[in-house]
Amino acid sequence: MSSIALKQRALYLDVAELLRQRIYNRELEPGAWIDELRIAQELGISRTPLREALKVLASEGLVTMKVRRGAYVTEVSPQDLQQVYELLSLLESDAARVVADTADDAVKAELHTLHTKLTQATADTRLFFEINEQFHMRLLELANNPWRIQVVNDLRKVMKVNRQTSLFKTGRVQASLQEHQAVLDAIRVNDAATAQAAMRAHFNNGLAAAQ
Repeated sequence: MSSIALKQRALYLDVAELLRQRIYNRELEPGAWIDELRIAQELGISRTPLREALKVLASEGLVTMKVRRGAYVTEVSPQDLQQVYELLSLLESDAARVVADTADDAVKAELHTLHTKLTQATADTRLFFEINEQFHMRLLELANNPWRIQVVNDLRKVMKVNRQTSLFKTGRVQASLQEHQAVLDAIRVNDAATAQAAMRAHFNNGLAAAQ
């Protein structure tokens, strides 16, 4: 593969990540039309890598392509959100079960450290989201099922469109921390069933806050 092809590929992936973050941060809101010409001019690029980037985001469910109308930020319906949370609940609660069943002292200490960092980040919204995701993804890595990780990654991209709104609700951050603590308490004593139930409760509460 030529160096030109590699640069082109890297460019559209960089553009996709930039637009992805704008969607997550609500700089591009659900339902908003994506002005390709304006964005291309702003970034100083041609529309070709921009369109490739939009295809990537469309494959993730973050962008909807409409015939002869262009690209729009996907609007996540209440039904969509419920279905995403239900699947995440099933997949991540099972991961918590696996981890609780097998966790040794080193794993327990690592998860405790992540949770401590999360409790210290409540004043910084961006950092809180980042560490929260690290906690969830680390549990998935420890459960050691790459297929589950791939599916969860795709589902979380859709969930993150709504996540900030739900966590801004009064008391939701502290409730989320307590729910994480319940999962950790179960893992600490290798109680797989309780860890699974605690993670399910975490997602059920998250869905209720997001609706």
